[in-house]
Amino acid sequence: MKKENNWVYQAKPINIRRGIAYGLTDLMGGGWNNIVSGVIFAFVLSQGIGPILAGAITGIGRIFDALFSLFFGSITDNFYRTKLGKRFGRRHFFILLGGIIFALIFPAFWIRYDDWRYYLIVYIVIELAIAMILISWETLPTEMTNDYKLRTILSGSRMFISATGTAIVFIVLAILKHTQNPDAYLVTGIIWTIIFVVAIFISYRSTWERPLTPEFIKELENRPKLTMGQFIKQMVVDFFSTFKNKAFRQHLFIYLLSFTGKDFYSTMLPVFILSCVQGVGSDLPWTLQALSIFGILSTLAATKLMITRGPRYLYVMSYTTIIITMIGYVLVWFMDISNPVEILIVISVFYQLARGILEFTPWNVFPFIPDVDRIMTRGDRAGIYAAVMTFFRKSTGAVASWAAGILLAMVGFDSKTMLNFASTPHGVQVGISLIFFVGPVVLILVALILSRKFKLNKHTHEILKNELARLDEGGSKKDVSPEAKEVAEELTGWSYDKLWPSKARI
Repeated sequence: MKKENNWVYQAKPINIRRGIAYGLTDLMGGGWNNIVSGVIFAFVLSQGIGPILAGAITGIGRIFDALFSLFFGSITDNFYRTKLGKRFGRRHFFILLGGIIFALIFPAFWIRYDDWRYYLIVYIVIELAIAMILISWETLPTEMTNDYKLRTILSGSRMFISATGTAIVFIVLAILKHTQNPDAYLVTGIIWTIIFVVAIFISYRSTWERPLTPEFIKELENRPKLTMGQFIKQMVVDFFSTFKNKAFRQHLFIYLLSFTGKDFYSTMLPVFILSCVQGVGSDLPWTLQALSIFGILSTLAATKLMITRGPRYLYVMSYTTIIITMIGYVLVWFMDISNPVEILIVISVFYQLARGILEFTPWNVFPFIPDVDRIMTRGDRAGIYAAVMTFFRKSTGAVASWAAGILLAMVGFDSKTMLNFASTPHGVQVGISLIFFVGPVVLILVALILSRKFKLNKHTHEILKNELARLDEGGSKKDVSPEAKEVAEELTGWSYDKLWPSKARI
């Protein structure tokens, strides 16, 4: 089939409906991240596998994923040279391949098995398949249109679809657990697979790539060709150069600390509820997690507050609420409240409202970051900053479960006998409660302290943007206003004399 007649190269009108169709893949993106942090650890423990090995599964798997992701973007960039790339699209081929692998392998993870290595191997394959899908899929707005507003339509739906994926994951599992089905995890895994694969296929068929015209191929061929050694060297230089940016350093640490704290909560909540709280059913942890649907509501509110009050306000509100809810959870255990389901639901609603804001804010701050870099380097390096954030998030994404597993082993937790209140000794309950409380609270508290010093917001960005426009038009650095100079130095961490170099630099 000639490529000009191939649907993968046929552009169509971009509207809200097509934006939603594109964004559906993030049902899996958002859902999978919460399966990793909130379900896998508890499931593997339920198979009688010790907490250290249960935590190591996602820890080791995410390391493989992070390393694979570093190189895979370059593979898709150059796949147009192959017959498969020309026939199926250099991005769509890997979305299709990853989707097929995911459909075949994902249900296999939820089979009962007593060897942690089985789960590790299956988990790594799933992570690599998902990386194939998401890395290729995230490039599509750039492939589909050059128009900023149309790209915003395509990417804007992701945030709410991702939040919906989080809710679906836990709602389905809560319902299956409530039925006392002994194969609840397996049935849930099959349902998740169907939902995610259908979503991926809709995105796959509703999107397209830039046609491989002679002009576009010439553009691609003229890009610098690097050896593997040169590529790795350039990548390392680019990555470390981002840490020269003060606003980005603050942003990255706030992002990683808060998200890892959230992961720690999700990992430990099932163990805490099942082992430390009396009078509750085995489905309660998933019911509490299913309240993540409230996070969609807080995300809507955060959209307005981001404009009117700025990110620092959102950080403080979110992190303070999470710390208060963590105190509430532990008080339920400490006060030995009987039948505390209603209290835990109220606490969890507030937690999920705060979690929605926690997840919303960093990626809405991110678009401001490249402008801070621009006045430092005169470069356009948004992709490098996104890659750094993604790499470190993947690298730290499973730290919580691995650390939780090690700490649970240290306090004497036995996954074969202690996943219920009656058989968990009081001393072990104390240890579990401390891990559940201290882990998230310390990480969130440090993020809260750092966020108080974060100065990048709509007002300071507007000043920076105006200064960039003035310099772009040939304005002299000597004519900088005191306000613009102060803002530029505060955001970059550099003296103004070193900013806006005569030549672009890293």
